Amino acid sequence: MSLKSFAAQLFAKRVVSKMQKWSSRPVETQQRVFRELIKQASETSFGKDHKFNTIQTPQQFAEQVPIRDYEALKNYVTRVVEGESDVLWPGKPLYFAKTSGTTSGAKYIPLTKESMPTHVLAARNAILCYIHETGNSKFVDGKMIFLQGSPELDNKNGINLGRLSGIVAHYVPAYLQKNRLPSWETNCIDDWETKVDAIVEETKSEDMTVISGIPSWVQMYFERLQAVSGKSIGDLFKNFNLFIYGGVNYEPYRAKFEQLIGRKVDSIELFPASEGFFAFQDKQQEKGMLLQLDSGIFYEFIPADHFFESNPPRLTIGEVEIGINYVLIISTNAGLWAYNVGDTVQFTSVKPYRVIVSGRIKHFISAFGEHVIGKEVEQAMKEAMDVHNFSISEFTVAPRIETLDNELPYHEWLVEFDEVPDNLHKIEATLDIAMQTQNSYYFDLIEGKILQPLKINILKRESFKNYMKSQGKLGGQNKIPRLSNDRKIADAILNEGV
Repeated sequence: MSLKSFAAQLFAKRVVSKMQKWSSRPVETQQRVFRELIKQASETSFGKDHKFNTIQTPQQFAEQVPIRDYEALKNYVTRVVEGESDVLWPGKPLYFAKTSGTTSGAKYIPLTKESMPTHVLAARNAILCYIHETGNSKFVDGKMIFLQGSPELDNKNGINLGRLSGIVAHYVPAYLQKNRLPSWETNCIDDWETKVDAIVEETKSEDMTVISGIPSWVQMYFERLQAVSGKSIGDLFKNFNLFIYGGVNYEPYRAKFEQLIGRKVDSIELFPASEGFFAFQDKQQEKGMLLQLDSGIFYEFIPADHFFESNPPRLTIGEVEIGINYVLIISTNAGLWAYNVGDTVQFTSVKPYRVIVSGRIKHFISAFGEHVIGKEVEQAMKEAMDVHNFSISEFTVAPRIETLDNELPYHEWLVEFDEVPDNLHKIEATLDIAMQTQNSYYFDLIEGKILQPLKINILKRESFKNYMKSQGKLGGQNKIPRLSNDRKIADAILNEGV
């Protein structure tokens, strides 16, 4: 064991011990975070507008601070972007994380001197938890790759801005810099396909031990590597045994990854966003990710079934239950207040609090009252893949309301198979049974002959890639929505394949 590997194990033990102190006292930890946030922001414009100096409890906070998404908070954010101080948080942000907006162009998410370290520490602690649990620290001596956005930053009224992953690249610890790939120059390449080719050239002869990124884009990297080398990824990188990912569920990709790698590798799931680093997988054999309760974020949870009510319940950490679908609401030391991130989560454990990402509150199908969410379609796909032994590159689901010959409407599954199976009807049946088992509304609609069972539409190879390219969203942190309540995305993908 190298000195670096030994030191990593000692450091991991220390960090995990520290984490256990706050994770074992979740309610007290969140109460402390809440008080600190309110106190620090009481003299900001937002704090004065919402009378933070009168707020003592989360209940009072819920009464005085309404739920907002980015559009509703935009008036305050615009003032920050224009250079004003003490608007949402004391002083000015260190950075803006620039993300794609859906209504009015780009979104500028502030990152402050208080919030920025939490993004870095959470990613670090995820790896240290893995080291502590498994005793595997040899990988720290090899090369690590993080497929991410460009670290080149622009400037907006004296504040640097860029993609979150590019900003975080500036905070890679010195002891990891010489192990880290790709090079700075390659990371700065804008065109994703050109960038992947350059990464392949830089890494194909290296001793890669850790690879990190969104599964769909890492899969592209693996396929290019395999095409160039003629080897499986496991043969090319004999010491590669840890895959770190976030952004989407890994399960629909797992079979394809194991085929490309040639063996199983350990994985760590992360739940990062520009608005905060919310959770990470702290145990290999436990379902869910440890919610980061001590990272300058105060959490509220709205049951998804009540979210669109005029005054939905806003629960705190001590009030949540396992298995319920909640909309995640955050208040942070970056100055986001009662902010709707858009993600939905379910708790898998409350000792400690672990979550899975179940979908997006805007990404669902309820064209007929079925309330289908991302977690359900991903679980159905996993079951079908296990039963019928096939693999896919990508899929998405949309309602097909208008049909030919007076057929009943149905859910259309747009699937890009690695190899088109010859038992498509059996796969459709397995998927449909899995959906009916998980979702009672869907079951009732099928039984009541309101919907007919789902149908698969087989897509040509690279249909999803071509669609993302047409939208200017190829690579980086961009991902295909798993499902939609309308035909906009599905029809655009189908048109790309024509």
